[in-house]
Amino acid sequence: MTGGVVTSLTPVRGFGVDIGGSGIKGCVVDLDKGELVGERVRIPTPQPALPEPVYGVVADIVGQFGWQGRIGVTYPGVMKSGVAFTAANMDPSWIATDMAAGLEAVIPGTVQTLNDADAAGLAEMAYGAGKGQRGLVLMLTFGTGIGSALFIDGQLVPNAELGHIEVDGEDGELRASAAAREREGLSYPEWALRVDRYLDTLERGLWPDLIIVGGGVSKKAHKWVPLLTTRTPVVPAVLQNDAGIVGAALAAEHRIGQ
Repeated sequence: MTGGVVTSLTPVRGFGVDIGGSGIKGCVVDLDKGELVGERVRIPTPQPALPEPVYGVVADIVGQFGWQGRIGVTYPGVMKSGVAFTAANMDPSWIATDMAAGLEAVIPGTVQTLNDADAAGLAEMAYGAGKGQRGLVLMLTFGTGIGSALFIDGQLVPNAELGHIEVDGEDGELRASAAAREREGLSYPEWALRVDRYLDTLERGLWPDLIIVGGGVSKKAHKWVPLLTTRTPVVPAVLQNDAGIVGAALAAEHRIGQ
């Protein structure tokens, strides 16, 4: 699937919802092209980000499009068989919550759940910067935290939580996420030094062939990616901040996820 997308005469469409620590966004997706169909809807993540209010926002977004089929929904943490196992940037009550069952109770249709970075990576491997790439590809999404997805010869290795790898005595995402840049008022050159340090740590253990960087900050990739000094080629995500929505819809169509 990740090596290419078969185009049919009748457009194949899906629906994806991307849950983040600060916003929840969703849209219909053209799965032949890997593009959103129309304007996405984004609603701020409820605070505190408890399961029931989040389910309500997802249902609202799906309802605004009148979508009735399968949907893919991402979660910013480890997902196994529809159950959330971590909640680094969400309320702790998510841990051990059956997210798939909770969503299916308020949304008509079947829900496919998966990690948010895994979804973004699926989209980039199918349609974007990783299309046709062999070897070990690392997808990193910089936002409230740092999401990560690993692919070996195009195949997803799910739930790689590399944002929490220790760098200089603390979680890498505490210093190198996009939220950390905003929180501390760092310039892009200052922040790039932190990202460099984080990537150096990953490279020592993984030796990837390509690193794709996504999340909202990928829109400003020209301000910081050229400043990185990693040995691995680093390229910005082609789908940028829409990758999670596209990947979620793709996962629902092909039954990919945990």
